[in-house]
Amino acid sequence: MDPEKRDATQAGYDAVAEEYATRFFDELAAKPLDRALLECLVEMTRGLGIIADIGCGPGQIARYLTDHGAEAMGIDLSPEMVKLAQRLSPDIPFHVGDMLALDLDINSLGGIAAFYSVIHAPPEQIRQVMREFYRVLHPGGLALLAFHVGDEVKHLEEWWEKAVSLDFHFYQPATLALRMEEAGFRIEAKIERAPYVGSVEHPSQRGYLLARKPE
Repeated sequence: MDPEKRDATQAGYDAVAEEYATRFFDELAAKPLDRALLECLVEMTRGLGIIADIGCGPGQIARYLTDHGAEAMGIDLSPEMVKLAQRLSPDIPFHVGDMLALDLDINSLGGIAAFYSVIHAPPEQIRQVMREFYRVLHPGGLALLAFHVGDEVKHLEEWWEKAVSLDFHFYQPATLALRMEEAGFRIEAKIERAPYVGSVEHPSQRGYLLARKPE
């Protein structure tokens, strides 16, 4: 994203970090499919290295991965989210980073969990995101993406009574799958689900892609 959008995204999540953690840190307790997919990621990357929770927010995905036997870390654009994640899970390393230019070596990760992070990348930058994911994964490693399904862009100027300027890009699974394949990935699973009944999540159709960097 351009520097202005990047700064706005960072500032927006800094502003809502505490409320976001209150609402979402325990969200996986009510998300059985998400839990199953994360456990699948842990099992299928065992022995390959660290799993990075990219766009980690308060670290609920990294927490779940760690609690289920993975070595995990978290990366987020928002310094406030990173501080919060480190406070909530002091045993897991978290740091500030940008998924368009990850401060990680080539072939350094066994897996990636990117849950609702690519939705902040506009269509013209999705190719770069996928190239970065591919670059940092070890051959045989897996990336698991979760995203809102659709073609719209949802813009927020206020979130929980905080002034923000955030864009949420909805994507078609076929579009993201194509971008991953262009980067070199092999798609292993493509799943959609309806929103969970009674959940705190936004009531949108959800998509998941599991893709492997070939050996």
